Amino acid sequence: MTIISATLDDVTRDAIQAAAFRRLTALLRHRTDVQNVDLMGTGGFCRNCLSDWLADAAAERGVVLAKEAARELVYGMPYADYKARHQTPATDAQLAAMAASVAKNQVPDASRADGLEQ
Repeated sequence: MTIISATLDDVTRDAIQAAAFRRLTALLRHRTDVQNVDLMGTGGFCRNCLSDWLADAAAERGVVLAKEAARELVYGMPYADYKARHQTPATDAQLAAMAASVAKNQVPDASRADGLEQ
C-alpha cells in the first residue's frame, strides 16, 4: 500500500513522526561513542538541540518542559550523568567543524517549521 504524505491525517502523521523520533533518540542513547560536537560538526544539530526543540514544541502547546527534563527525555538519563559517563573534551578541529556546520543552519524562513536556527 502506497500512501502519499499529503493524504495522511494529522494524527497519523504525528504518530509516524513521533515513532521516528523515538527511534532516533534510542539510537543516540545507544551510540554514546558519537559525541555531540561531532553531530554538530556534520549535521548542525545534537542531542541538546533535540531537547531544546522538545521544550520549544511543549511551550508552543502551553506545556512547561524544563530544560533538564527535556534533556533527560533525549539522553535517557540526567544530563550530568551522561556527560560524566560519555562526554569527552572537544578538540580544536571538532570545534571548528561545529562552527562551520552551525553557520549553515541560517535559514531565511522565520517560521522555523524545520527546526533550524535563524
